[in-house]
Amino acid sequence: MTCSNELKTSNGLTLCFQDWNVTWYTAHPDLTQCFQHTVLVWFPCFYLWVCAPFYCLYLRFYDNGHISISSLCCAKTGLCLCLAFFGFLEMVYLLVERSRDIERHMVFLLSPIIRSLTMILAVLVIHLERLRGFRSSIFLFLYWTLAVICLLVPLRANIHAIIDEVCVFPVFVAFFTFFSLQLAQLILSCFTDQRPAALKPNPCPVEDASFLSQVLFWWFSRLVVKGYRSPLKAEDLWSLREQDTSEKIICDLEKEWAKQWAKMQESAMNGAQALGYKLNEQNKAKYIQYLQKCLTIVWVSVIMTLSFLFFSLLLGFVRDEDAPLWKGYVFAFLMVLLSCLQSLFNHQYMYRCFTVGMRVKTAVMGLVYRKSLVINSAARRTCTVGEIVNLVSADTQKLMDFVVYFNAVWVAPIEIALCFFFLWQHLGPSALAGIATVILIFPLNGFIAKMRSKLQVQMTYMDGRIKLMNEILSGIKILKFYAWENAFRERILGCREKELNALKNGSTALVSLRRLGKFLCQDELKLGSVGRAPYHPGECINVDAVVIDNGSFIWSKDSTPCLRGINVEVQRGSLVAVVGHVGSGKSSLLSAMLGEMEKKSGHVTVSGSVAYVPQQAWIQNATLKDNILFGCEMKDSWYQKVLEACALLPDLEILPARDATEIGEKGLNLSGGQKQRVSLARAVYRKADIYLLDDPLSAVDAHVGQHIFEKVFGPNGVLKNKTRILVTHGLSFLPQADLILVIEDGEITEMGSYAELLSRKNTFADFAISDSEQEQDQEEVGRLTQADKAHTGRVSNRATSTDVSNSGLNVHCIIQSVKLEMYVDYFRTIGLAFIIPIIFLYAFQQAASLAYNYWLSLWADDPVVNGTQVDTGLKLGVFGALGFAQGIAIFGTTVAISLGGIIASRHLHLDLVNNVLHSPMSFFESTPSGNLLNRFSKEIDSIDCMIPDGLKMMLGYVFKLLEVCIIVLMATPFAGVVILPLTMLYAFIQSFYVATSCQLRRLESVSRSPIYTHFNETVQGASVIRAFGEQSRFILLANSRVDHNQTSYFPRFVATRWLAVNLEFLGNLLVLAAAILSVMGRSTLSPGIVGLAVSHSLQVTGILSWIVRAWTDVENNIVSVERVKEYAETTKEAPWTIEDSPLPSDWPRSGSIGFQEYGLQYRRGLDWALKEISFSVNESEKVGIVGRTGAGKSSLALGIFRILEAAKGKIFIDGINIAEVGLHELRSRITIIPQDPVLFSGSLRMNLDPFDGYTDEDVWRALELAHLKNFVCGLPDKLNHECSEGGENLSLGQRQLVCLARALLRKTKILVLDEATAAVDLETDNLIQSTIRTQFEDCTVLTIAHRLNTIMDYTRVIVMDRGHITEMDSPSNLISQRGQFYRMCREAGLV
Repeated sequence: MTCSNELKTSNGLTLCFQDWNVTWYTAHPDLTQCFQHTVLVWFPCFYLWVCAPFYCLYLRFYDNGHISISSLCCAKTGLCLCLAFFGFLEMVYLLVERSRDIERHMVFLLSPIIRSLTMILAVLVIHLERLRGFRSSIFLFLYWTLAVICLLVPLRANIHAIIDEVCVFPVFVAFFTFFSLQLAQLILSCFTDQRPAALKPNPCPVEDASFLSQVLFWWFSRLVVKGYRSPLKAEDLWSLREQDTSEKIICDLEKEWAKQWAKMQESAMNGAQALGYKLNEQNKAKYIQYLQKCLTIVWVSVIMTLSFLFFSLLLGFVRDEDAPLWKGYVFAFLMVLLSCLQSLFNHQYMYRCFTVGMRVKTAVMGLVYRKSLVINSAARRTCTVGEIVNLVSADTQKLMDFVVYFNAVWVAPIEIALCFFFLWQHLGPSALAGIATVILIFPLNGFIAKMRSKLQVQMTYMDGRIKLMNEILSGIKILKFYAWENAFRERILGCREKELNALKNGSTALVSLRRLGKFLCQDELKLGSVGRAPYHPGECINVDAVVIDNGSFIWSKDSTPCLRGINVEVQRGSLVAVVGHVGSGKSSLLSAMLGEMEKKSGHVTVSGSVAYVPQQAWIQNATLKDNILFGCEMKDSWYQKVLEACALLPDLEILPARDATEIGEKGLNLSGGQKQRVSLARAVYRKADIYLLDDPLSAVDAHVGQHIFEKVFGPNGVLKNKTRILVTHGLSFLPQADLILVIEDGEITEMGSYAELLSRKNTFADFAISDSEQEQDQEEVGRLTQADKAHTGRVSNRATSTDVSNSGLNVHCIIQSVKLEMYVDYFRTIGLAFIIPIIFLYAFQQAASLAYNYWLSLWADDPVVNGTQVDTGLKLGVFGALGFAQGIAIFGTTVAISLGGIIASRHLHLDLVNNVLHSPMSFFESTPSGNLLNRFSKEIDSIDCMIPDGLKMMLGYVFKLLEVCIIVLMATPFAGVVILPLTMLYAFIQSFYVATSCQLRRLESVSRSPIYTHFNETVQGASVIRAFGEQSRFILLANSRVDHNQTSYFPRFVATRWLAVNLEFLGNLLVLAAAILSVMGRSTLSPGIVGLAVSHSLQVTGILSWIVRAWTDVENNIVSVERVKEYAETTKEAPWTIEDSPLPSDWPRSGSIGFQEYGLQYRRGLDWALKEISFSVNESEKVGIVGRTGAGKSSLALGIFRILEAAKGKIFIDGINIAEVGLHELRSRITIIPQDPVLFSGSLRMNLDPFDGYTDEDVWRALELAHLKNFVCGLPDKLNHECSEGGENLSLGQRQLVCLARALLRKTKILVLDEATAAVDLETDNLIQSTIRTQFEDCTVLTIAHRLNTIMDYTRVIVMDRGHITEMDSPSNLISQRGQFYRMCREAGLV
């Protein structure tokens, strides 16, 4: 039949579409010639012409640079022009050879004209894309694909014509050439053009990938192969794309959040709503992916619906014995094609969701970090470091998961509606029963969800646990000194039990959103609290630098003013001293000048830049030089001058890499004096206009303090022309001050020069006269000993890199795959009692499912007689019983695996706590707290939630896959020939994935710890960062750490998509095999068994996708078990208690101490901190220990408490070798008042007596003796007063007095004072010393002296130097011998 005959016998072209006898109702289908010459030619052209205007409009808004003409562009252009030329040749041929037909039917001439014009349009699109920097075109790829597909039918017709020898050979050659050119153009469209401009090093290959490579994730294959062949390193990972970087993501969101927060202050919108709204708006506005995600998931649902439609047609084909075989093959191939498309769309959707989720995580982490830099003091006390770490670890992850799966909320109803539609089509009104059931289930689900939302307290308990853990890590030395590990261990486990109980009730991302919103809505520091005025050096010197006019200041809205009626005018260039008793408000005055306090009334004006030295030195985990420069440009001459003025030059000689030595976290490898001098040098180097100095000389000795005062603060110091406001307890500096402020109970009671205040004979005069003794010297500038080197170098090895090299534990993790032992360890903690029932329940569940489905297929095959089937009641009963059994098994497996996961999590957490608390101090000095907090937060959260959920999902789908294979084999045994190689190929691809994925997981975990460390460091030093105006630099540092973490997270989730796409294509082969074999065997197979086999095989892609997802979660998160158990292999300290110990219950009775050739090293290979120490201390003897810095004084205390074990020799207490006594038995029987007063969050009573071993009367008595009773009585909650984290709501001196109260409460026979009065004023020091003399009169007291006058009445003084005892006698005898002690007393003015 010719086209002309068709057109004669029909109306227009209708016969092309209506001759079903040619295309459908035949054993040899074909398309009519007219259809081939019109529709198959016009359809691709129609697509290009209709879509081109919209595509050009899109390109107008897409500008990614200009791409120069490349060879690929030339090839595409040349092929298009050749194809257009072919069209014109065909037109000429038709005009010459078939002019008679053309005269009757212009359709012959129309097709080549349209095709040629379309090729010219394609050339224009190619070059428009080039000009807009578009490197890979999905638009043209789809066009060339359609064009090639439409040519397949004419190609088949031409091949048949050649075989039948009825075709003109030149015509065939011309057609085949045209087809080859189209195919070549399709192949070229699979490649990307060159870059428009040079990008950052090691760019992400997705930017170079073509559309096809992006869809199939081929661009990721190179990293997979690399990870399989050799261990991945951080430098192997790609740079983040610009749109994924923190700077790009957070910049706009921060501005929008500020606007939203301002609106929220005026409305009733809460923080969670505001944050959720802004994140959603941000993603919608900034990322077209949001719309693409929605369209993609809709396409997934549409394709799934079409798959079931073709499945229904396939079943109809099996029932119709007369249907031609080719229809079955068509249905089978279309089902597989749709299944493949579903996989592609689904994983593109997941990829885009994870990408947006990653950006949301980055955005929220950035907002939390920025908020932590601006929250006020009251909010800071409610939001501890542990809580903030929990926000950026667990909460951001849950919010990211919520973003990934959120669209299921609106897609699920659509899919349910489609299911109901098909049910109605097949069952009619009977489908209403199913609809009614679903409608009844919705309110039940809502009720359950509401009940669960009331139980969302797990995150609160987790906050408390992380907060407590952070405090324990910060104050671990105090815990070990007091043997309090068990008390705090019980507190941690108490929080943990509450957390696990809450975990049984489940949790949602809405809780995380609420918590994040609450934090982001905390009160911030008010910028207007302090007026900032510019300062120009040419101004008059008499212009005031700081002015406070009638100022009243509070720390929180609900508190009473800490400072009242403050009126201060500080002249520029003057030295102002601030003095007062402990807790009088000296530090608060500086905080008010910095804007750290809330101004209730008055005005504050600060003219010029500010530098701040806090009372407790804040040291970064960075090099010594970086700590001093603090972001400033390096100027060698000024830098050396600062080092000399701050007495740091001698310290450089003992540091391993001089000023390039990395300082440990919180300055762990520096002494207290060194930390304070580094903190001071940071401020001096800044060359600020105003210096706020909060008692910077308290931690240094008198001689060094005098040196610093002369070289830095004094009239001839480097800051002589700067404004200096100095809080001090040292009276010797006051005569040189231009102005002295005397603060008492939050008010300035006196002010004036030193002479003026003395002449008035008021409070200051009494204060000065009673404390006129000068501070004592303990350190000599320039004299640093070998023992000092031992101290300074003890942990200097730790900070040469980040988490990987610091701990020494992660190196092997990065280069090895997940060990089988980790699974064994995890399942061992669950126990066989849970594992065997879990496996049995899963097997029973799947067996019930198999029987359930098979019974349904048999029932469907039963013939219908007179509109019904026989034994319907019996069949329905069996069907219902099998369904009920399956439901019970599902419930049982869910409960069993959840409880098993909680058991494993409880044991692993308990082991982690025990391993950490049993670690020696050297472990904490060499392990960043970020590493440990990461273990207790993110890793434990993974063990709590991710591993049980992953195992539950994986086991369920693995058994489901077994069910599918069994059913397919039952229906078509020949499918086994396909299943076996597919399984082998599956395992092969999986092996590539596992090797790479686990390494990426470990790299991501390792890069996460520095984020927590940086957050921790920033929160603790926020006031210093703000004072120096370095917020932007620290934000950039945080951004870089987050981005570094995301560089390993991004390929992690891409790896999952890569695996899923590959495995699902393998699964589609099983679908194809089941469908083809069912078509081939339709004469021997019943429709019921075919429906069962094919419907189950259609589930394979989804099952494989979920198996991959679950396997990935388990495989990636099982690393958490490995990382948690790493600390089981580290060195542990000696046992806390020794069973059957003969130690008397009242030991020590007398308190005598004996050292026998005792030697101590901080670490093997270092110099001796103590050498050949031999002496004895008699019962109730008072012994002072003095010496220069690094002489070994504190090392002696560490040895007595066995914080460091003896390298040689022995220590005896009451004749018993302390090395043979349990650590807790030793440490609980002796007491120390340490130099650094550490308090923990909790009640004041808990801080004094965590074991509740004393009565309230005992506690009050101890407080009275410690001169704290009046203060505590004035607190609203008395002993139950809640101390904030680190005791920040108490002054440093008050915290020191609390430590004294601890000692008075314990009242042991041996007391050690380690420079315990450094942070208190001289009057309080005298009170403490008086208390010690009276209350510990019958005790042995060892005092590491800071002020020599406190030990002048002791029975003996030990003078140490370089780890040796150089002198030992009574103070009077030592002075008469005119040795080292005499020289120290002379320097102090005591002789």
